[in-house]
Amino acid sequence: MKHIHIRTVSLATIVLLTVLSRLFPHPPNFAPVAALALFGAATFDRKWLGLVVPLAAMLLSDPFLGFHDGMWVVYGSFTLIWGLGLVLLRKITVGRVATASFLASVLFFLTTNFVYWFDNTFYPQTPQGLMASYLAGLAFYNGQSFFLNGVLGDLTFSTILFGGYYLLQRQFPVLKLARS
Repeated sequence: MKHIHIRTVSLATIVLLTVLSRLFPHPPNFAPVAALALFGAATFDRKWLGLVVPLAAMLLSDPFLGFHDGMWVVYGSFTLIWGLGLVLLRKITVGRVATASFLASVLFFLTTNFVYWFDNTFYPQTPQGLMASYLAGLAFYNGQSFFLNGVLGDLTFSTILFGGYYLLQRQFPVLKLARS
């Protein structure tokens, strides 16, 4: 029974911190949601909860941040990132977490910029317009790059989540994953 309490409190804390991190000022696209999707896919006993938790954090914070037409692709991207975590993080190592984090950033960047190009009249509906959309996400404006912030955010939050969980497992052995 004690392990259920520790897990429940840990999950609730992770969701709350994710919601709060989205609400406090931060660089554009420097957020923990992709890292949380990877973490959930790799560590949650009930794999579906690994998808529900980051999406719930999004749903709880989005009313404060505002809704937009492209939200379906953002939620869809996090679903794909969770799937990426299911495949790449069956065995958790530093190298696999770093690789999955980087690939999550790339996946999010490619999907969201593609839909922004496709649904927006700002860029022409040509291959050149698509490339312009991607280049804009790579470029630095006011010292910020949408893609670079995503990479740095995903790596930072993956380090915090996976590293923190590793340290918690050492303190509370009940949190250790039962791998088959």
